[in-house]
Amino acid sequence: MSAARLFVEADLAAGGEVPLDEAQVHYLRHVMRRPDGAPLLLFNGRDGEWRGTLSARGKKAAVAELGERTRAQAPEPDVWLCFAPVKRARIDYIAEKATELGASVLQPVVTHHTAVDRVNVGRLRANAIEAAEQTERLTVPEVRDSVDLARLLESWPEGRRLMMCDETGGGQPITEALLQLDDAARAAPWAIVIGPEGGFAEVELQALRRIKDVTSVGLGPRILRADTAALAALACWQALLGDWRRPTPRLSGDYRTSKVTL
Repeated sequence: MSAARLFVEADLAAGGEVPLDEAQVHYLRHVMRRPDGAPLLLFNGRDGEWRGTLSARGKKAAVAELGERTRAQAPEPDVWLCFAPVKRARIDYIAEKATELGASVLQPVVTHHTAVDRVNVGRLRANAIEAAEQTERLTVPEVRDSVDLARLLESWPEGRRLMMCDETGGGQPITEALLQLDDAARAAPWAIVIGPEGGFAEVELQALRRIKDVTSVGLGPRILRADTAALAALACWQALLGDWRRPTPRLSGDYRTSKVTL
């Protein structure tokens, strides 16, 4: 039986018990039809990944009894994805795929031309958790509340580089721009900022260009939708500066997991 993989908030340690929430118990018992003793894999973003077994605690409650650790926690790239909110299905897609691509923070940003005025942060986090469970990631990205672009830039953290995707044609091709960076810039924490479907307003472009460590890039000759641009930029960053440069680990046959959708 393949091991269902779950994100939990509790600390993980050998011999411990982790309470499962109601949604997790319902899914494991009534959708996956997993019996007592079924194998689990658990992670919390801090303690690595651990083997566990499902153990009932009454009709509606269960815990995971922890065994050994299967993977130690490892450093991940520190890259924020700052994006203008788009309509529901597409923003859910951004959260899911950006998690798969390794973003550390998902930051919705309100701009002059943003057409969506409300973001359901709880739903975005649920999508991010599901994606992390499915893709064997050891962390879940932080999902932040929406913020005005001007306010975000006013408090921009010292030392965090910013890659601005410039639809006006004012940026270098993305691969050229990133490959020309020196070692210090390549190793720095980063953020990627993507505008809305209508693009950034001129005053916003000026504010972005005033950031000390900004790199303006172009994403090719075609006009990309906002969600496509966000994921294309993140994929390029991972390939040239991030952890796609590392060898892909080969997992043993008994390590394969089943998808858990809550």
